[in-house]
Amino acid sequence: MEEKQFAGILNGAVPGEPVKKDENSRRGNWGNQIEFVLTSVGYAVGLGNVWRFPYLCYRNGGGAFMLPYFIMLVFCGIPLFFLELSFGQFASLGCLGVWKISPMFKGVGYGMMVVSTYIGIYYNVVICIAFYYFFLSMTNLLPWTYCNNPWNTPDCSGVVSSYQLNASLANATSSLVAGVSEVVNRTKRTSPSEEYWKHYVLNISDDIGNFGEVRLPILGCLAVSWAVVFLCLIRGVKSSGKVVYFTATFPYVVLTILFIRGITLDGAINGIKYYLTPQWQKVLDAKVWGDAASQIFYSLGCAWGGLITMASYNKFHNNCFRDSIIISITNCATSVYAGFVIFSILGFMAHHLNVPVSEVADHGPGLAFVAYPEALTLLPISPLWSLLFFFMLILLGLGTQVRARNCSAGIYWLLLMDNYAASFSLVIISCIMCICIMYIYGHRNYFKDVEMMLGFPPPLFFKVCWRFISPVIISFILIFTVIQYKPITYNDYVYPGWSLAIGFAMALSSVVCIPIYALYKISKSPGATFREVHSIVQYKRLNFPLKHLNKFSKKSTC
Repeated sequence: MEEKQFAGILNGAVPGEPVKKDENSRRGNWGNQIEFVLTSVGYAVGLGNVWRFPYLCYRNGGGAFMLPYFIMLVFCGIPLFFLELSFGQFASLGCLGVWKISPMFKGVGYGMMVVSTYIGIYYNVVICIAFYYFFLSMTNLLPWTYCNNPWNTPDCSGVVSSYQLNASLANATSSLVAGVSEVVNRTKRTSPSEEYWKHYVLNISDDIGNFGEVRLPILGCLAVSWAVVFLCLIRGVKSSGKVVYFTATFPYVVLTILFIRGITLDGAINGIKYYLTPQWQKVLDAKVWGDAASQIFYSLGCAWGGLITMASYNKFHNNCFRDSIIISITNCATSVYAGFVIFSILGFMAHHLNVPVSEVADHGPGLAFVAYPEALTLLPISPLWSLLFFFMLILLGLGTQVRARNCSAGIYWLLLMDNYAASFSLVIISCIMCICIMYIYGHRNYFKDVEMMLGFPPPLFFKVCWRFISPVIISFILIFTVIQYKPITYNDYVYPGWSLAIGFAMALSSVVCIPIYALYKISKSPGATFREVHSIVQYKRLNFPLKHLNKFSKKSTC
């Protein structure tokens, strides 16, 4: 009976009265638990699933990427996702406030903020371009369908027959087979969509230092993307919680439509075989494992600070263990599902271009803006399909809250930031957070906190992962990634040394926050004895839920 009364106190409820207000009157709570789950799914399931995951698979040998990806999911991704959700929910504080458990490690929170800033800066380039393609799809004929445009080169060779150019709209929406022509027999064909992407949208330069000029149409799309993000977040969790009912579910409708269409195309099976068949020699490459680890952390949102912050708006006794399992599996299943969609289309393109699947499209971040647009031109009512697809990309981007810029060297910078600003720094921050909670705050303390909050202790598997398996796996991957380090390239372009130095500086700028803040706290400590320094490393065990008890006591007194 006393436990039930205490649970009611923790929930901010007065016995005999229904709970109508938020538990946290200052910060607020989610309107209901479905909003939190959908928001977290929208946060985790984003452009990384349909844009980053497929191109990493494509770059790392298809099925060879899947094995390390699932190993990282089971032993690192899901456990650390649950750790962040439970951490934020128990404390009811954001990514900085939670470090009351060990003030010297507050730099971990600042590191999370730096990573989120970098990801936000470059991620919006994708949603900005998605807006651009979306607006250009509002036409009877997609502009990247043919090779007779000013930006095309003599190497351009489309797969749509030339007679279709002058056909009526009714003929243009006829059978898919009627829209496929004989392909020019060349060793390397340049598709209309690839040339549109490189020479018109990007107007790509020959060097990362050659910035070129600002494209006003894309600048306008950037302004639109900022405005939409602002409107979605204007009222915090109250407004964003309502938006996700649509933004988190609509992409699955579009993906399902494209999946059904994709697997019915000629040659789709070849693309799916490439997707699922491992190239075992690549499994021994540390780069593949590093990419798998960074994709898990990138996709799930671990070490961004967002999970801790979103979970802090949960009610205290919410079952975040159940939520973490549902969200993690949904996220990774979406990545695999999107992979089937993209590789079925790549197989179709390879079949009609008479080239291997591995050579049919760009291996970099532009995969979604080369493979998909070209495939969309071959579908009946192609502008409608294009509108749906790029609208889906926009919604996925909004679910993760994005930002960016674009100029002639923009794609080089996008890839640079993707490989350095949001890669191994994520796993380092997560590893340090895990070690701090388990060994500085204390694993016994934390297990008791979780049991108090959920009503049951964390499962044994998660206890073992938090204390041993996850930190060890991450450490080994980081070591071997350094040993087998290879500078990044974009197709045939080799990045100059000064650009790689900038990349490393971005990566280290988030991690370095941790030791810098620790040294700052030590320098500000009142003395130099071990006991005094220890007091800033670890405070006494914080019992966050007592604030609810104090509130209830004050109400009773009144």
